[in-house]
Amino acid sequence: MSTIHWLAGTVSDITVLAPDIKRFTLRPTAGHYPDFASGSHLLLRVGAAADSPVNAYSLLDASGGGAEVHIAVQREPASRGGSAWLHALQPGSAIHFSTPANLFALQSAARRHVFIAGGIGITPFIAHLAALQASGGQGELHYAFRHADTAAFVAQLAGQPQVSLYDGSQGQRLDVAALLATLGPDDHVYACGPQRLLDAAQAAGQQLRAEGRLHIEQFAPQVAATGGAFSVRLARSGLDIAVAANESILDAIQRQSAVRVESLCREGYCGTCETRLLSGNAEHRDQYLSDAEQQAQDRIMLCVSRAACARLELDL
Repeated sequence: MSTIHWLAGTVSDITVLAPDIKRFTLRPTAGHYPDFASGSHLLLRVGAAADSPVNAYSLLDASGGGAEVHIAVQREPASRGGSAWLHALQPGSAIHFSTPANLFALQSAARRHVFIAGGIGITPFIAHLAALQASGGQGELHYAFRHADTAAFVAQLAGQPQVSLYDGSQGQRLDVAALLATLGPDDHVYACGPQRLLDAAQAAGQQLRAEGRLHIEQFAPQVAATGGAFSVRLARSGLDIAVAANESILDAIQRQSAVRVESLCREGYCGTCETRLLSGNAEHRDQYLSDAEQQAQDRIMLCVSRAACARLELDL
């Protein structure tokens, strides 16, 4: 797991992209933002306190190493407050954000990259398209949204030969299964958007996923911390922790012991709470570990994953 470093900075510019979507330009207070490749994201601290909630946002830039980076954020009424807090900021506001991480990189083995986006899930593909244009790589984008007036980047993308737009208000629908059926053996698929879209991609792309050619990004756990009760043994501490139904392992440890577990996102995408799994089988619900890493059953993300057995033993 790469180490997350926090940077102090400011919001140097804010641009309205749609009625509920704004683009934020972030500038580190000192130096340049680190290098990164397209598909990267950063963590942003929602508030000024060190223990403020942390959200992840895709970087719109194809690469880093410059004085500024950009994210686009949709205001979500049912969010944890991050989007509302960001939308209330003004240029010059002080913020804290992390160095980049990349769980959604372009695959070098792909002959062609096929992007499937829904709504605000368009953000990582803005960077990917720019990266492909710069490198001469082959790619195409399929972007579905409810209405052109409320979606971001529609005008920018319209008319590009490698882009197909699907406006729900005009009765246009993206048939994910039909699209995946057209793929060649060296094509890779990348999907980001609402859960319904991701479910369709995973249902139609089971063979692609088995072959390592389907890549999903979602900044939320696949399933909330729901399920039956189980127990966890903290091997180094000699403690037994009871994890209640609908409680995360992380919350149970913090509730019942003084054992310190580092955590940031609490939604399974940053990797901060990764812990060695010594025995037992986990039900992995994170976005951080690859399929192969999850199948190895030797580590677990405590914030979202649960037990697929009666008892887990952790290296804590």
